[in-house]
Amino acid sequence: MAVSSALPLRLSTVILPVWRWQEGGRRSWQHAEELGFHTAYTYDHLSWRTFRDQPWFGALPTLTAAAAATERIRLGTMVISPNFRHPVTLAKELITLDDISGGRLTLGIGAGGSGFDATALGHDAWSPRERADRFAEFVPLLDRLLSEGGTGGVSYRGDFYSAHEVRTIPGCVQRPRLPFAVAATGPRGMRLAARHGQAWVTTGDPKSLDGGPDAFLAGLGRQVERLAGICEETGREPGALDKIVLDSSLAPGVDPLQSVAAFVDFAGRCAELGFTELVVHYPVPDSVYAADLAVFERIATEGLAQLAR
Repeated sequence: MAVSSALPLRLSTVILPVWRWQEGGRRSWQHAEELGFHTAYTYDHLSWRTFRDQPWFGALPTLTAAAAATERIRLGTMVISPNFRHPVTLAKELITLDDISGGRLTLGIGAGGSGFDATALGHDAWSPRERADRFAEFVPLLDRLLSEGGTGGVSYRGDFYSAHEVRTIPGCVQRPRLPFAVAATGPRGMRLAARHGQAWVTTGDPKSLDGGPDAFLAGLGRQVERLAGICEETGREPGALDKIVLDSSLAPGVDPLQSVAAFVDFAGRCAELGFTELVVHYPVPDSVYAADLAVFERIATEGLAQLAR
């Protein structure tokens, strides 16, 4: 699909933390930079789906190593999970990582899910309502800690999280703090994105994941419209919020890495819906993210150029 070059779209990738650093880990991040991706993200999980009994490394140490091994590419989480994080300790780690990366860090953040991470610390999985309630505290507190934690610190006492005179000096390299990309499908999460985010992230409308590519894209369109309405309600200009769509194995038949032509068609339709960034998975052999590496490389180096024709 040909689209106007007036529709800007950045192409990013998510690299699963499944390789030992000296056995493919370092190379994958350097490869992503060489291919010209805008941002390389990684998942923040303790274990994840079909990879539960396979190697899986921590997100923030992996990003720290990636920051030292690269120079230009932005780095990020896709997405940080409150399932096993606390805003106070997370803020300190993020400030450190933003410093090491020279201000190249983006924080993708979501409410967490009901998978293995949800019970890893020994408690019962939180209900969807409790995850939403916790997220509604987590994001504003983290925002304050990253942007207001100078002399005197930040104090807060909520239903789920507390902070007492927490200093986060010297703060982020990026001012007033590193950017938030808030993952959300429902109105409560979208309001958090509108109020605190520099970007909104989606993997698609949950009601449209099983209907094939057309239904999936129609669901994305409805989400964009819903987000625009929420932005207007909260006094946020919808166009000021970046919109990120993450390619997902959850939507059968939606495979932008199948070929360059498939990528150009899918990316063009996302751009027409108003998305500003498309994130595709770095290939992992023998997994749900297996893909032809040569096609992936062509998409990275030629895909956006074809999109603008």
